[in-house]
Amino acid sequence: MVKVGIIGSTGYAGAELVRLLLRHPEAEIVWYGSRSYVEQPYAEVYRNFFKLVEERCLDDNLDALAREADVIFTATPQGFCASKMSEELLQNAKVIDLSADYRIKDASRYEAWYNIHHPTPEFLGEAVYGLPELHRKEIAGARLIANPGCFPTCSILAAAPMLRGGFIDPDTLIIDAKSGTTGAGRSVKAANLYCEVNETVKAYGVMTHRHTPEIEDQLSLEAGKEILVQFTPHLIPMNRGILVTAYASLREGVNEEDVRAAYEEAYGGEPFVRFLSPGVIPETRWVKGSNYADVNVLVDQRTGRAIMLGAIDNIGKGAAGQAVQNMNLMFGLDETSGLEGIPMPF
Repeated sequence: MVKVGIIGSTGYAGAELVRLLLRHPEAEIVWYGSRSYVEQPYAEVYRNFFKLVEERCLDDNLDALAREADVIFTATPQGFCASKMSEELLQNAKVIDLSADYRIKDASRYEAWYNIHHPTPEFLGEAVYGLPELHRKEIAGARLIANPGCFPTCSILAAAPMLRGGFIDPDTLIIDAKSGTTGAGRSVKAANLYCEVNETVKAYGVMTHRHTPEIEDQLSLEAGKEILVQFTPHLIPMNRGILVTAYASLREGVNEEDVRAAYEEAYGGEPFVRFLSPGVIPETRWVKGSNYADVNVLVDQRTGRAIMLGAIDNIGKGAAGQAVQNMNLMFGLDETSGLEGIPMPF
């Protein structure tokens, strides 16, 4: 059994990790970390775990946890994991960080976008970006995983085959994304109160959203050149889910048959990416509560543009589900273990 510790287990992504790992046949949770609920029974914080979890919440002492666990999930705000990282910690346990601390390889770029100091940039080179569909081999041998953000996961999966195949002009890529409110986290913020988000849709982080450099870095690798992306997220009054619609100008002579063949090649053998039938538009309801990503692509010959679409559950494939998928790869387990749940559309 893989012994697991979760720091930030009472946040939305942390609670989803608990839900998934409790059903994992080869994992045992040994530490329910939470700075806000130390010594409080975990099942009193999330009553869906009544009679399922008897343990109390513990603190965020990573050094002590590393002596008990094989792997540590840090579902924490930016800056926490980087402030605790050390060689000694990684010698005792593997770490899967759900924050952005190690996703961006350039520390100065991270600091510019997140407006905080990076205390341990010496680990940036070692950290592996945990998107299995792009970096499966590297993930398997890693000690430190930078679990991708939710918007980047959906955006990258939707657009990567187009850039890899050279089907679009990367300088024209525009990504429009919409997220449920769990993407904003569980902490109390006036802008996320019920009356502020219900019955309205709003764009936010326009030209400044922190997931932009992460998307650019990974798609630049696929394009073989540095690219800039116009990325605009929107908040939708639903609990969970992300829908991405991306647009770019087609290269001369590109047809839909070649494009679909590229997506089939990229995702035909992937356990959690479902390339949909021609004309079928991804919807968040069909991936809700799962680790699946539904993607499709349309070629608009009239406008000369490609339309790339993706849908994920933002705390599933966009956070906790992907983190468990990474854990499975790191420990040589069946990649789908603990993640076989079927989406729940209502």
